[in-house]
Amino acid sequence: MPFLDALYNTALRMTRNAQDAEDLVQETFLKAYRHFDKFEPGTNLKAWLFKIMKNTFINDYRKRQAQPPESDFAEIEGAFESQVSEEATRQIRTPEEEALADVLDEDVQRALDALPPDYRMVVLLTDLEDFSYREVAEILDIPVGTVMSRLYRGRKRLEAEMLRYAREHGYLRAVEAPAKMRSRDEGPPRPQE
Repeated sequence: MPFLDALYNTALRMTRNAQDAEDLVQETFLKAYRHFDKFEPGTNLKAWLFKIMKNTFINDYRKRQAQPPESDFAEIEGAFESQVSEEATRQIRTPEEEALADVLDEDVQRALDALPPDYRMVVLLTDLEDFSYREVAEILDIPVGTVMSRLYRGRKRLEAEMLRYAREHGYLRAVEAPAKMRSRDEGPPRPQE
């Protein structure tokens, strides 16, 4: 249970729905309990749980893709009622939304969500969950080099999106590059006269 919060936070980012995230975490723990005899003592339990969660998410996603979409009048009616009262519910945030608001700014979360799934998972597991490259490779069943490549590309995309945001909101002038990029591209900044 010490990994519950980390699993839930990642599941929420994967599913983008609090109830689905709870279900995914519950299913992860259920599968881990059922197959605990396959866990090798002395190995990384957290990485094992994340791998179970990733596989469960992928399998559920594939099942949903194979099924035709279903509609229920009660669901449609509920959606209509929620749209009518949308203004009232905008101001109410769930505890999960409150927790995420403290962790990631809305714009950073949006940029993270815009990443392709392969890049997003590597960035989440490496930067937010503090897994090593090797652990991420084991969780996602990919080579360490692929982890490093996806992490680099994912971070570059996040950087580009954050630079665009900074320029749009006046934190940087349209032609100005951050100091880190200036020093790499142009050499040291020149003193002002």
